[in-house]
Order: sequence, then structure tokens, then C-alpha cells
Amino acid sequence: MVVEMECVLDAQAQLGEGPVWDVDRQILYWVDIDRGEVHLFDPARFEDRAISLGMKVGSVVPARSGELVAATAEGFGVLDPRKGRLMRIADPESDNPDSRFNDGKADPVGRFWAGTTSNTGRKGAGALYCLDTDASVDRKLEGISISNGLAWSLDEDVMYFIDSPTRQVVAFDYDADSGDITNERVVVEVPAEEGMPDGMAIDAEGKLWVAMWDGGQVCRFDPSSGRMLEAISVPVSRVTSCAFGGPGLETLYITTARTGLRDRDLKQQPLAGGIFRCRPAVPGVEAYYFEG
Repeated sequence: MVVEMECVLDAQAQLGEGPVWDVDRQILYWVDIDRGEVHLFDPARFEDRAISLGMKVGSVVPARSGELVAATAEGFGVLDPRKGRLMRIADPESDNPDSRFNDGKADPVGRFWAGTTSNTGRKGAGALYCLDTDASVDRKLEGISISNGLAWSLDEDVMYFIDSPTRQVVAFDYDADSGDITNERVVVEVPAEEGMPDGMAIDAEGKLWVAMWDGGQVCRFDPSSGRMLEAISVPVSRVTSCAFGGPGLETLYITTARTGLRDRDLKQQPLAGGIFRCRPAVPGVEAYYFEG
């Protein structure tokens, strides 16, 4: 099956990341990490609005209140998208100036999970945190290099996670009541020639879609067998993340980056940093909201 890929927004993002679909408002939120921008993209009107936070922002998730919860270079905060104001909640790594938050997702109970990474590329310097609905923060994993993709199984018993340089998707038993994760195991090994695994989404069949940094594609994996089932090409090399959205959640939105590309690369990839979309054969599932 040939899947058509379309650049729906020539955003020229430096480091486009963290797409999440707000099913109630029919809006795609995404971030440009390096420019410190949170974007609200309305595909029905082809309108994109940017909110500058004045600091790097790794991810946002919608809250039931209509606000956004953000993971930034200075910790967790609540963003009022109408006024563009950020109210800080907690910074679990306030003593580490080399740290910033990266990818994040809300879980089935409405907590916000997000991980950190080193600005200078130090291996194992990051961690994975969980912001609970009462605004408490719990460190879940340590020794992470580049905290990235998160997803939960359809039965909500398993959490999937990517630490990009490992080239693995790992799974944990997930307890919704406590938020505990246990029994870590590898479910997908990504060959080097496919790219480095980055952001991730899950579809209605429980299969994982993984964006491939320096791989120019998004790949569908079966977490039960570890097998790659499908690969869809994107006309830029630095593919960062993906999320299902649109009517019926039939559209896969894909973020990309320009950062680190040479002038020669950019001439060959003029749409680098754009937001792309395609329609795979299987739709996605609704993203969770922060319930705090």
C-alpha cells in the first residue's frame, strides 16, 4: 500500500517536536524546542499560532481546564494559551543547569510524564518524571540519555518508552492506580540503518508508530513480536515525532527538524522543519488529557 505524504505546514521549525491532538478542540499542539515556542495548529483553517515561552520547551499536553501543561527548560508549568502566560509548577532538576525537559505525554489517569536530557549531550544524565494531578513530582527512571517516545497499551496495562541512543523500545508493566512501572523489557530493537527512534504514537490495533531521526521515515512496529510492519517515507531526514489526529483520528501528523543540517542538506530538503501528514490504513486512539 502506497501512503501519500503531504507537507501541511511549511513551518521551518528548528526542532519541531511533541505533536498531540486535542480531540475536543480539533487542534494539533506541537513545539519548536530550540525556539522555545508552543504552536497551536488548526488544520481546518490552515492556521498556526505560536506562543513564545522565552526558554526551551520539550512538550505540552492539553488539560481538561483548557490550559496546557508544559515541560520546559525550567521544569513543569501551566500555560494559558489565550494569554500566553506560563505559571511554573515544579522544577525537579533546578540544581542542574545542563538539563532540559524533552518529550512528554499524559497517561490514562491524567498524569503528565516527561523526561529530561543534557543540553551538552552527556550520556545517562537524564531522567523520566511523572507530574501527578496533585502537582507532586515523582522520578520514575534515572540514567536516561535522550528521553523520548511514550505510549500506553490499549488495555492500559503496559507503558512503552524510548531512550533514543539505545535504539530500543522498552515496555513496563504499568499500574494505573499508583503510577508504578515495573518489569522492564525490550520489545523492539531498531536497526541502525533505519534511523534513531524518537517520538512515538500508538494506533487502534495497539501497534507502535515510531519517528526515525536521520531515517527519513515513520515505522510501524508490533510490540508483541518486535517486527517492523510498515515504513512510510518522509521527504526530510530528521523526523522527530508523530501523533494521530483529525476526524476519526485517521491522520498521522509528523513533526520534523532543521537543526544540525548543513546548507547542502537544506537545499535537498527544503521542507525540513515542516509538519507532515498522511493517512495510514489503521487510525489512532485519543490522546489523554492532564486531569489536574
